[in-house]
Amino acid sequence: MLELSNVNVYYGGIHALKNISIKIEEGEVVTLIGANGAGKSTTLKAISGMEKLKSGEIKFNGEKINSLNATSIVKLGISHVPEGRRVFSKMSVMENLEMGAYTRNDKGEINNDFEKVFSLFPRLLERKEQMAGTLSGGEQQMLAIGRALMSKPKLILLDEPSMGLAPIIVKEIFSIIRNINETGTTVLLVEQNANMALNAADRAYIIRNGEIEMEGNAKKMVADERVRKAYLEG
Repeated sequence: MLELSNVNVYYGGIHALKNISIKIEEGEVVTLIGANGAGKSTTLKAISGMEKLKSGEIKFNGEKINSLNATSIVKLGISHVPEGRRVFSKMSVMENLEMGAYTRNDKGEINNDFEKVFSLFPRLLERKEQMAGTLSGGEQQMLAIGRALMSKPKLILLDEPSMGLAPIIVKEIFSIIRNINETGTTVLLVEQNANMALNAADRAYIIRNGEIEMEGNAKKMVADERVRKAYLEG
């Protein structure tokens, strides 16, 4: 479904991604884990058209997408939930969800998808007229995911969905991520909570200093001594 081949990204003179190659099959949950500054968020931004490649190639369902702008990539079926949620704070919950559907023309189906989002996130239904900036952190995360789902993505990119949230809310968010996947959406998850991410994923990539250091079955990585020492202990 998605394939990154020898992707290089620079920030000025900083070589942020170094020949990154990643493959994601339809229906999978794949996680990308690593320390702060390792290149996780940059990888997602490269996929969604928010960062330009210096070299390499990104293909989605066989189509080269790294020369497309972010709006065109959303139309193809990739949605990005950015780190820090980035909801439109001075707009209502409903207006935020409407913004998620801005690339769509199928108005009847859009109404059905509002209902799907509200069934997934009942708290958003209760607060649909409330300003997004007044929601709790967990509710804003739910809104950010709901807004992304309104574009009807085939692939959703989730950047640090557990950041700054209470453990009970983190469990709820990860349960929702599994639900999203089980209903047909492929997931690429960037997450500092490596234990939660590996237990939620089918496969995993570990990125370090802009390079893929390891890849494989996520559950096996949980038991790998090198992974445990670097990412799971303490």
